[in-house]
Amino acid sequence: MNLDAMVPERYGEQLEQKRHLLQQSFAEFSPPLLEVFPSQPQHYRMRAEFRVWHDGDDLYFCVYDQQAKQPVRCDQFLPASALINQMMLALVDELKPNPALRHRLFQVDFLSTLSGDILVSLLYHRQLDDVWQAEAAALKQRLSSRFKVDLIGRARKQKVLLDRDFVIETLPVNNEQFDYKQVENSFTQPNAGVACKMLEWAQDCTRNSRGDLLELYCGNGNFSIALAQNFGKVLATELAKPSVESAQYNIEANQIANLQIIRMSAEEFSAAMTRERQFRRLEGIDLNSYDCNTIFVDPPRAGLDQQTVDMVQGYDNILYISCNPETLKENLTQLCRTHRIARFALFDQFPYTEHVEAGVLLQRK
Repeated sequence: MNLDAMVPERYGEQLEQKRHLLQQSFAEFSPPLLEVFPSQPQHYRMRAEFRVWHDGDDLYFCVYDQQAKQPVRCDQFLPASALINQMMLALVDELKPNPALRHRLFQVDFLSTLSGDILVSLLYHRQLDDVWQAEAAALKQRLSSRFKVDLIGRARKQKVLLDRDFVIETLPVNNEQFDYKQVENSFTQPNAGVACKMLEWAQDCTRNSRGDLLELYCGNGNFSIALAQNFGKVLATELAKPSVESAQYNIEANQIANLQIIRMSAEEFSAAMTRERQFRRLEGIDLNSYDCNTIFVDPPRAGLDQQTVDMVQGYDNILYISCNPETLKENLTQLCRTHRIARFALFDQFPYTEHVEAGVLLQRK
């Protein structure tokens, strides 16, 4: 992380550089004009992790500055949400005079929301005992007068919950609100403001769709829940068990009646669709009852494997969100033989970095 690059007054210049590079990099596919969705220039990250530095009686947070190649004291952090910054100050004041809570504490993770929930995880190089739990409970009670907070203690092979290990986020999307359970250490979109823009863009891309939707890598149901209104039915897959459990919670919380989640990987589902393998997890699900003209994919940085690319090509409409433009380009080399890019978007999830999140809508030629 280069702290010197975090200058809100120069954010527009940096975003323009990303726009130019992405448009230029994908020129070979003749995409339409790039749609650019900026971030707030500060307080945009809902998650943040800090090392804890002990200096005699003093205690403070640090981040690693890649430019300076050393840890740097961080009393406030420009990218982190305003709620995280408020909690940073309050927590340091509480930890400094408390030996039971600060002893061998080496890291603090924060997970916050637009809706006001915040989860604080305290990580230790020691086992946590009853004294720690009593002090942590008292700390939570004091903080609760100012924050909607939950605390977690973590040590090697140990996790101590005082109440719950998740927050409930409420995202405003096209004059609607969607509630999402977000669990500690499970993937969630870090930039909530841009996440809302991504959901709005995906809804717009699929408006007036015919038939059903298939989604791979659905996570906690983030996109599936917002897109369900545009389709007859939605079938979604996810491998990570905590994400599937969160997705089921979110389906019920948002009263989505036409969405079903299957716990399996994209590779496994591809094998099931081609009848190469049979899976017990698909018992009771009639894949032939789905009329999916559209497929949505939001894969990890490695992109789509060859078997999944082959399967995806069978759909008229492909909505692809990518966290790695290089693997997106590799996949498009094959996908653009049968499809054309109808929409092209840049979502600036990570200001002041080289990281780019891209979205493409592909339609069969």
